[in-house]
Amino acid sequence: MAAEGDMSARGRRIGDDSALDCSSSIYEADPYDECTNPQGILNLGTSENKLCFDLIEDWFNRRNGGKSIAPDLLQYSCVQGIESFREEIAKFLTDYTRAPKTLHSEEIIIMNGCCSIFAALSMVLFDPGDGYLIPTPYYGGVNPYMDLYGEVQAVHVHLDSKISEGESLPFRLTVDKLESGMQHAKEKGIRVRALILINPHNPLGDIYPEQLLKDCLDFAHRHKLHVIMDEIYMLSRFEDINFTSILSLNAPDPERIHFMWGFSKDFAMCGIRVAVLHTRNKEIRSALNRLASFHRCPGPIQCILRQLIADREWINKTYLPTNQRRLREAHRIIVDGLAALGIPVLQNSAGLYVWADFRKFLKTQTTEAEIDLWWKLIHGKLYINPGIAFGCCEPGWFRLVFSDVADRINLGIQRLKVTLQAYVSETSPMDDLKEVPSSLVSAKMCSDDDSSEWGEELLQRTSEALTQNNTIVNVTAFTSATG
Repeated sequence: MAAEGDMSARGRRIGDDSALDCSSSIYEADPYDECTNPQGILNLGTSENKLCFDLIEDWFNRRNGGKSIAPDLLQYSCVQGIESFREEIAKFLTDYTRAPKTLHSEEIIIMNGCCSIFAALSMVLFDPGDGYLIPTPYYGGVNPYMDLYGEVQAVHVHLDSKISEGESLPFRLTVDKLESGMQHAKEKGIRVRALILINPHNPLGDIYPEQLLKDCLDFAHRHKLHVIMDEIYMLSRFEDINFTSILSLNAPDPERIHFMWGFSKDFAMCGIRVAVLHTRNKEIRSALNRLASFHRCPGPIQCILRQLIADREWINKTYLPTNQRRLREAHRIIVDGLAALGIPVLQNSAGLYVWADFRKFLKTQTTEAEIDLWWKLIHGKLYINPGIAFGCCEPGWFRLVFSDVADRINLGIQRLKVTLQAYVSETSPMDDLKEVPSSLVSAKMCSDDDSSEWGEELLQRTSEALTQNNTIVNVTAFTSATG
């Protein structure tokens, strides 16, 4: 056992285990596999596109089979990214974001994942204790990326399912709500330095209208805020709906616009770890390049991906249409399966997931009840993400990932049904549930004696985290394994 003084206070803060870290460990110790572990935990929580591995594998085999690696790719390269790769990225983003002017390679920085970009920006744009404004719910991984390096805190702009006057849909962002968030931060003495937006949204799966984006840019300009725009699901759209990239707009303050995108979601390559930052701010690029040496991508990977995004015929005629069709079909399967259980989802047109309403299954409308249900689902061999992992202020919402084969989605629905039936049978029998169409055997439920102690600890730690602050909450402890 290490002595008490072996690690710094900062090290202890970084090393603190989170509730979701614990749940991830449980999943990783017992992952589902059709052949070797059919009773393992089925993961519909991590946002990975598993529908197009065949297309990517085929492209790699046809384009790179047997090719040798150029010696220069095995040497140190520019920390900003290999020039030829950044040139192709600039062309790619110019086309697919519909930028009004050609983007330039010197405005591009390559890092090993969007998480690294968030971490680097936290060091360059903020001082410790500063805040960033972000609508909730949102991808909870932003929190540790910003906090562990830059010690920067989230200032939440809470959205919920209530449809306010002048709104037509739930979970709608408005500038008035952003203004309220800014005011609250001022009252708390927090200096807000940036607005972070995710478009298409994670976990809601919707797309920001062009006018709302323009309004957000005007808001940021008034308050002299940087805008960090995460568009990592930019091409993961399964409905024919117009998408407006921030790079397509004439921003009032372009030097404070920082755009990020990566290969993880749109090209089904979470393990490749390559992401892109575009910023016109030369001073910020200079500072980021000092940090980029810690977050480099291997030269051979950059070379291969340069060839991939240059193959526009394959992207436009094979990959994107097939990916869109498969996502649409998988989305229909999970929406229909959840509907059969009486679980509505928020209407969405992009992303790899649905935002589902489990509120009627909670014993009480509290976060503790949400975590209790979440633990029962893990206990029933199904891993999905609770709303608290995304900073949602309204208990009972869960994100389910559908970008997987139909058999696994149907198995997930079947396990969900079994667990919910057991969970509510004491007070509210689910006699009205329709049969889930699946030939798969329902999951075998594990016993209570091996995990109940961890479940009690999870509930206690959740309660402690929630009592810290109602509006400005550190949800770092609930962000692992969401993707």
